[in-house]
Amino acid sequence: MAAAENAEIYAPTAGEYVQHHLHHLQKNFAFENVEQHSIVDFSVFNLDSLFYSVILGILGCFILWRAARKATSGVPGRFQAAVEILSEMVDTQAKVVIHNAKSRKLVSPLALTVFVWIFLMNAMDMLPVDALPALWHSVGPALGYKDYMRVVPTADLSTTLGLSVSVLLLCIFYSIKIKGLGGWAHELVAAPFGDNIFLYPVNFLMQLIEFLAKTVSHGMRLFGNMFAGELIFMLIALMGGAWAWQLNPLEGGFWLAFGHIVAGTVWTLFHILVITLQAFIFMMLTLIYVGQAHSAH
Repeated sequence: MAAAENAEIYAPTAGEYVQHHLHHLQKNFAFENVEQHSIVDFSVFNLDSLFYSVILGILGCFILWRAARKATSGVPGRFQAAVEILSEMVDTQAKVVIHNAKSRKLVSPLALTVFVWIFLMNAMDMLPVDALPALWHSVGPALGYKDYMRVVPTADLSTTLGLSVSVLLLCIFYSIKIKGLGGWAHELVAAPFGDNIFLYPVNFLMQLIEFLAKTVSHGMRLFGNMFAGELIFMLIALMGGAWAWQLNPLEGGFWLAFGHIVAGTVWTLFHILVITLQAFIFMMLTLIYVGQAHSAH
């Protein structure tokens, strides 16, 4: 009875549980020991997102390097065949969008790397919600860090917008490379309404809006889908938590356990499609935006 009372005292509410899992492990490099509440603060780094992004990026590059190193001209194994199918799919999509063969030598491998990297970051959502955070709970405070840990980098807006800004910089690079600095600058003021000096300010404003809209939507689309998926997994985990603390299984505990297992299984299977589709969409938009940088208005 005492154990049940203690559970009721110390067990977090559903809201507290979700809020705790939505906090990042942060480091403020400008002001030590100051809580940050602003949405945009360039002095605060989400250490968990940075850590998992780097580790998964290295893992993705290693997988692709391993496949290239072990490639043979004979009958490929399953691993080599899978990587070759993926590589051919990306290269086919790149040929449709980017007609410059020289550019594809860089853009195609880059798009392949982006797909694999984002897929791996998305796939972190498939891990049990409390697995890595529980491990950090026993290690982090002992190292002087707070007990916060989020393991899905693409559910962090700073990660997805960082990726989309990188794509924007790549588009600007190819715009200047293909059209020249003068040609690109002229395009900024001459499109979309025509090469008229009175329309230059309007054209330039429209170009800025286009760049901003593409960059923000590119990052927000990935973030929104992964953040929503993460929240659903948390809600399913709450069902399991409620079942674990249920004192009388006959008073709803069975159905909580059953719902937890069924909902978790169904959403996990569906989420495999989501994480793959989101990686593919981000990769395709990257190719499309880079392809647009090669085209003149």
